[in-house]
Amino acid sequence: MFDISRIWEIVELFKDRCRSKGWEITDHEDLVQRREEYHNFLWVQEIHPSTFKSVAMNDRCVVREGVSYRVVKVSYNAWICAKSPSESLKHFLMENPQLLRRNAIYDLSQAYMSGVCQKLNETANVVFQEFERFLEKELGIKLQSIQIPVLITKT
Repeated sequence: MFDISRIWEIVELFKDRCRSKGWEITDHEDLVQRREEYHNFLWVQEIHPSTFKSVAMNDRCVVREGVSYRVVKVSYNAWICAKSPSESLKHFLMENPQLLRRNAIYDLSQAYMSGVCQKLNETANVVFQEFERFLEKELGIKLQSIQIPVLITKT
């Protein structure tokens, strides 16, 4: 199994890369601000469908600034996980494909064993595309698409 602390290391290295591009990084959260958009990096052991739904459907996040807090609108979420997405999560995404416009999933469970990261990214987001280039070029991790079932509707 992939160690969650390794995900933290990857996120921290990527945040350094974002800083070098002039993108703002919050001090206490894993948020990258590019122009007026906030990109939330959520590193988790696994994604539970109920948690995914709760976070994905809420576009607000609390940001700590010194001793005070403020609420920002999150434009995109990147779920960076140490376990493969469950079939129930894939089924949930199949039934709610609109959530994939704002949410990307990166499964790093095989990254250190086989050098592969499974991804589900339909956001067309510049920060997430940069994250993917970072994984490939800086860490030597190949990206492969996560397959979700296709919803068949009867006509």
